[in-house]
Amino acid sequence: MAILLAAVFILGYVLIAFEHPLKIDKAASALLTGVFCWIILLFGFENMPAFEGVSSQPAVHKVLDEALFEHLGEIAGILFFLLGAMTIVELVDVHEGFRAITDRISTTNRVKLLWVISWISFFLSAGLDNMTTAIIMCALLRRIIKEKENIWLFGGFVVMAANAGGAWSPIGDVTTIMLWIGGQVTTVAIMQSLFISSFVSLLVPLLAATYFLRGGGALTKMPVKESNEHTQTTPLEQNIMFVLGGAALLSVPVFKAVTHYPPYMGVLLAVGLLWYFTEFLHRDKALETKQGFSVAAMLHRIDTPSILFFLGILLAVGALDTSGHLRLMATFLNQTFGNIYIINTLVGLLSAIVDNVPLVAAAMGMYPLTEFPPDADFWNLLAYCAGTGGSILIIGSAAGVASMSILKIDFLWYLKHISGYALLGYLAGIGVYYLMH
Repeated sequence: MAILLAAVFILGYVLIAFEHPLKIDKAASALLTGVFCWIILLFGFENMPAFEGVSSQPAVHKVLDEALFEHLGEIAGILFFLLGAMTIVELVDVHEGFRAITDRISTTNRVKLLWVISWISFFLSAGLDNMTTAIIMCALLRRIIKEKENIWLFGGFVVMAANAGGAWSPIGDVTTIMLWIGGQVTTVAIMQSLFISSFVSLLVPLLAATYFLRGGGALTKMPVKESNEHTQTTPLEQNIMFVLGGAALLSVPVFKAVTHYPPYMGVLLAVGLLWYFTEFLHRDKALETKQGFSVAAMLHRIDTPSILFFLGILLAVGALDTSGHLRLMATFLNQTFGNIYIINTLVGLLSAIVDNVPLVAAAMGMYPLTEFPPDADFWNLLAYCAGTGGSILIIGSAAGVASMSILKIDFLWYLKHISGYALLGYLAGIGVYYLMH
C-alpha cells in the first residue's frame, strides 16, 4: 500500500501535466489525487513508514483525523491568503488602478521589458513574499501584454524572480519563515549569505533568455485605454485604488510581524477594509454600476477551480507527509549521500514536485541545532534550494500556482519553455554558493 500511495501521487501529477491533451481540468485530477491518497493511507496504514507497530484501528483513525485537521488548517491558511490577495488585485484591476504603472511603460522591446519585470519581482518578493509578488506582477502583465505566448513567458520569469527574491529574505518564502522562526537562520546572516546566489539564479536565466530571444520582434501591447465592463472610473478613483490596493498587500507582512498571526489574517483584514471603502466610494452611483465595482463581484472573477487545484495538490502532499514517505526520503538522502550540497540540491529538485514546506519540516526534524548550529551552511543552502528549486515546475511553488491561476499557464508549456531556464539558474546559484563558502 505504501507503493500504491506513491503511485497514485505520481499518476495524479501525470494527469495534471497532460491536462490539455486529455481535456480534463487539472483541478479535478488534483482533488481526486488528494482524496485517494488519504483513503489509501486509511486502509493501508499497516504498511506505511510512519505507522510501524500500530495495529489498533481506532488509534489510527484518531491519528489520521488529527493529521488531516492539522494539514487542512495549514492549507486553508494558504488558500484564504491566495483568495484574499487575488480579490484585492481584481478590485484594483476593475477600477483600472494598474494604469498608474501600465501607462508609463512605453517600451515594446521584449528583452528589455523582461529584465525590468524580473528585477522588480525579485526585489519586491524580498519585502512581501513570493506568492503576493507573483499575484501583483501577473495582474500587471495582463494589462501590459496582449499575446498569450509572451504573457506566459513573462509569467514564467516572474515565478523564477519571485522565488529567487524570496529565498534570501527571512520573510520572502514560507520555508525561510519556518527556518527563521525555528532559529535555524537569522535575518542579517541569511541575507548576506544568499543574496549573491539568489541574484545569480535570476541573472543567468535572463542572460540566456536575452541570447535566445534576440531578434524576436517587438511586443504587441494592450491598448492604452480599455473600457471597463461597467463604466469608466475617474483618474482619481484609479489612483486611490492603486495606492490602497498596494498598501493593503504591503501591510500584510507588517501585520504578521506586529501580531504574529498568520498572513491570511492580514489579507482578510485588508479585504474587509477595502470592501467598506469601495461601498462608500460608489454609494451615489446606479445600483448596477455599484455592484460591478463591489468585492462581491470580484469573488465571481476569481478562478475558483485553481483554488480547488491547489487544495487537492496540498492534500496529496499532506498524505505523503503523514504516511512518513517524505521523512523516509530525507533519511535516505542523508544516509546515501551525507554531503550537504548533494542533499540540499536534491531537496530543491524534489521541491519542484512536492511542496517544499513538508520537505523543509522533515529536514528541520532530522537535523537538530546541535548538529548544525544557527546560520550553518546547511540551513542557508536549504533555504536557497527549497525556495528556488520550486521554479523548475509551474506547480512547484506557491508563486507558480498563483501565476497558473491568473495567467492560465499550461503545465507542459512551462516545462518546455521555462523549466530549462529555471534549472540553469538553480544550479548556477548553488555553484556560486559553493565557491563563496
